[in-house]
Amino acid sequence: MKAEHRLDRIDRQILRILQAEGRLTNQALATRVGLSPSACLARIRQLERSGVIQGYHARLDPFSLDIGLILFVEVTLEGHRPDELARFEAAIAALPEVVEASHVSGEVDYLLKIVVADMNEWTRLREHLAGADMGVSRITTHILMRKPKIFVGYPVADH
Repeated sequence: MKAEHRLDRIDRQILRILQAEGRLTNQALATRVGLSPSACLARIRQLERSGVIQGYHARLDPFSLDIGLILFVEVTLEGHRPDELARFEAAIAALPEVVEASHVSGEVDYLLKIVVADMNEWTRLREHLAGADMGVSRITTHILMRKPKIFVGYPVADH
């Protein structure tokens, strides 16, 4: 279990800066938030230990990686018992094409973000999702046409 961490003004400032500039050195970050480098690093380590900072990643252009299609897929399951949800979640976790999954409320159970090379690959994957013993009753597919806004981070409000 991760330790709870109450965010103060400086923590929030650190988070805003790191989301926008993840490769910033600790020295530069410390200068920008008005801390010593050791105090800044201690705060970052605490934010990591508590799970507020979950990792550091490079944002890649999927189309530079020979990813032909990006799909948003709505999945409805036949049943909703915990074991049925766990079985589905374990199955999609093992599929590298499923790059993101969210269990949601509403008319569908899951929203998946899937990347494939082409429509043939999606057809095979869709048949696997529908045909395998995952308890899927309905799949609705949306093909990404363009991205007028990309995710660059969560809003970190001052409190």
